[in-house]
Amino acid sequence: MQYRKMKDGTEVSILGYGCMRFTSSGGRINLDKTEQEIMLAIENGVNYFDTAYIYGGSEEALGTILERNHCRDQVYIATKLPYYLLKNTSSIEKLFNEQLKRLKTDHIDYYLMHMLFDVEVWNNLKRLGIDKWISEKKETGAIRNIGFSFHGDTATFKALIDAYDWDFCQIQYNYMDEHTQAGREGLQYAHSKSIPVVIMEPLRGGRLTGLLPAPAKKTFADYPVKRTPAQWAFHWLWNQPEVTCVLSGMNSLDMVKENCKTADETRIGIFTEADHRLIDSVRSKINHTLKVGCTGCGYCMPCPHGVDIPTAFRCYNQSATQKKFTTMLEYAQVTSLKKDASSLTQCVKCGACEKHCPQHIEIRKELQNAKKALQPFYVRILLKFVQKFVRRA
Repeated sequence: MQYRKMKDGTEVSILGYGCMRFTSSGGRINLDKTEQEIMLAIENGVNYFDTAYIYGGSEEALGTILERNHCRDQVYIATKLPYYLLKNTSSIEKLFNEQLKRLKTDHIDYYLMHMLFDVEVWNNLKRLGIDKWISEKKETGAIRNIGFSFHGDTATFKALIDAYDWDFCQIQYNYMDEHTQAGREGLQYAHSKSIPVVIMEPLRGGRLTGLLPAPAKKTFADYPVKRTPAQWAFHWLWNQPEVTCVLSGMNSLDMVKENCKTADETRIGIFTEADHRLIDSVRSKINHTLKVGCTGCGYCMPCPHGVDIPTAFRCYNQSATQKKFTTMLEYAQVTSLKKDASSLTQCVKCGACEKHCPQHIEIRKELQNAKKALQPFYVRILLKFVQKFVRRA
């Protein structure tokens, strides 16, 4: 196993264990199976385990496994504060203590604001006194490092990086999201500020492995260097020095073995020019399955009514290869829940955008199709309630 340094000098394994996808049946985690997988990962050098309050049963399962194998001190635990459930500082304390109890520990090594998507949300949390609360916890050692996880656009990510003295952050990043979400630009910006970056969704929830379109699979299969799609995705990430740790939701012994082996073999700079061309080709094959031929050039912007058109089409395209709920949630975070909303529901079909589109996309028509996919009526109703809460917080 290889390791890269965090801000405080500690070394974390480049392969982290994502604890959201533990095997379960009937709503209960299969603890014995999960224990075998976690302990095999630890034996192979994995020392970073990422969970969250809202991952049903995950915190308690991880805590139980670490306790009964007497290995809490061998690993770093990362978990997340669901700030969207908070009303005041006392509720922060209550929730945090519940997490400590679940995890059977007296401290959290890496604590994240879960799905922080806008600077204004962080400002609302500061008005609740969360920055003072964090300082107190860090002084006592109950929290060792503070960070945030993020799904959103590059500009917002960079603004959040500058909004606080973070110890680390966590972003969705893979070869399909190289120039979307926080993207390579955001990754490099965080690195320039000496903020380590943990990567989630390296395989887009499996969309870059078993769910690849047939032409993309054939491209990998025909290449002279033989690696699995997962290995290509991981090597692409670990090739970049700005990437500190890559999370994988491993739920089989074979998956743990393969990912640990890949983490042993990889190196910064391992990719050749031919390898980069391979990934470009695979990306192109995946893009051919997309619903709208939007390149994200932005010539349609600014929309006079505030619609973020490229983001709408990016998420609409993602809906072809990602789980429906995941895409809806991301789109809401990036547009509807921001202080300055930029949702496609604001479209009045004026057509100003279509005059400037170099791809000659029927933007008004496609935005209505995207609306059905990303914000059906029941989601719009739910968002009204959520928006009231966020703006009141």
